[in-house]
Parts: sequence; structure tokens; C-alpha cells
Amino acid sequence: MKTRTFGPTGRDVPVIGQGTWYIDHAPRSAAIAALQRGLDLGMTHVDTAEMYGNGASERIVGEAIAGRREDVFLVSKVVPHHASRKGTIAACEKSLADLKTDRLDCYLLHWPGSHPLEDTIAAFESLKADGKILSWGVSNFDVDDLEAVIAIAGEGVMACNQVLYHLQERAIEHAVLPWCEKHGVAVVGYSPFGHGQFPAASTAGGRVLEDIAQRHGATARQVALCFLTRQASLFTIPKASSAAHAEENAAAGELNLTADEITRIDAAFPRGRAPSSLPML
Repeated sequence: MKTRTFGPTGRDVPVIGQGTWYIDHAPRSAAIAALQRGLDLGMTHVDTAEMYGNGASERIVGEAIAGRREDVFLVSKVVPHHASRKGTIAACEKSLADLKTDRLDCYLLHWPGSHPLEDTIAAFESLKADGKILSWGVSNFDVDDLEAVIAIAGEGVMACNQVLYHLQERAIEHAVLPWCEKHGVAVVGYSPFGHGQFPAASTAGGRVLEDIAQRHGATARQVALCFLTRQASLFTIPKASSAAHAEENAAAGELNLTADEITRIDAAFPRGRAPSSLPML
């Protein structure tokens, strides 16, 4: 599994991690087995949120990482309507209880909201001073939002920006990704396969993925994950609902695409025009 430095944290984190959105919809035993198999294979970046299943996802993650906490780069998120100064601290403490841990490696504001960023960031810094989080970041932030964070917190503090990123949704490449690279902020792509949108083998783009996959003895989904982590600031967090799916995702962390293959995928899935606002799910 390839690793790289996660923004300004100095931590080496696997490029392929594990997302947990809707993981509570799978049978609990299968969800836990998938997460644990992913950990076995080096996908130690585990992402969750208080919003996912109203805490159910966090509780599943807590069970899956029991006895292995030291191996995990654990991330959770506070929803914007909880993101006042007191609300952020309370939400974090509940997440820690649900996860059965004493700390998060990174804590994110799930998307921009109505509470002043100054208050949310002050709460993050208080939690960091108390050792309850080791770093903090944001999710679904466009460039204007990111600039606002820097204006409050300064450079070299925000660890990451987690954003929607898959082959048919490449909006971040226009402005968000270049901004994050310039400022040393990690970019974590969620929903890397889309939601029921992964290119079928019968489509033009799907045929490109299948051809490249055959050359590497890989799958089309592994090729997609490799493309989505092709730059030094990029990470991705696919969800797996079974141990076999986790194994497929993890193998993408060993794949290396040639420059020509990256060019072919880029042409097959053009990023399109710059959007007026950042897409999110």
C-alpha cells in the first residue's frame, strides 16, 4: 500500500483508505469484517462522521478497530448545525464515545454552515490542546471557503479538504485541487465510484478502463482508484461492504499507471467546465 504525507500533519497515510457512509445499511458482521480486512491490507485511514446513521457508522467503526487503535488514522466529522464552539466540543466527545477511543487523528467540519468559522476553529484548537484531536480539516469547501479558513487559522494548520471526486465528477481539478496543493492541504476524495454511476464496460470510458486493467492484471475499479490518487496531494476513501470488496480496493494501492494510461483516462472522462459552486453529496 502506497502512503504519503497527509497535509501539514507529518503523518504518512495510505492513499487508499476506507469510507463508511451507509456502512450501517450492510449486515453489521459483514461491515465489521470488511473494515478489519481493509486494516489487514494497509487501508488504515478510516473515515466516518456523526451524521452517518446518526452515530451507527461510528459505533461499527469502534467495534472494528477495537484492539487496533494504534494502527488507525481515524477521522470523523461534525455537522454544521452542531459547529458552534460548545457544540463542536460536545459533538466530538460523543463521537469519541461512539468510537470507543480517546482521540481522533483528524476532525472535520462536514460542510460550510451558519455558525461562524471562528467559533468552529476555536473549538478545534481547544480539542487539539486537550489531546482529543490531533489535527483538523474541512469537507466540501470551495476556494472561497478555504481562503476564509486560512484567514482565521493561518497557513499550515488545516490538514485536509474532503470532497466529492470520481471519474465523472472532476470539478475539484479546476480550482480546489490546485489551491490545496499550493497551500499544502491534503485532498481526500469521497465516493470514488460515484453512486451507481461507475462506467459500464460497454461504454467508451468503461472500455478504456477495462483495457488498461487487463494490461495490469487489475480491475476497472482499481484503475479508477489509481487515477484518482495520481497526484501527491490526493487520497481516496472507497467504501467496502464485504471483505472481498475491501481486498479489491486495497490492491489499487499497489498499482502504478503509465503517463500514457493517465492521458487516456483523462481524455475518456473530461473534467468539463469549471462549476459555479462545488458539487457535493
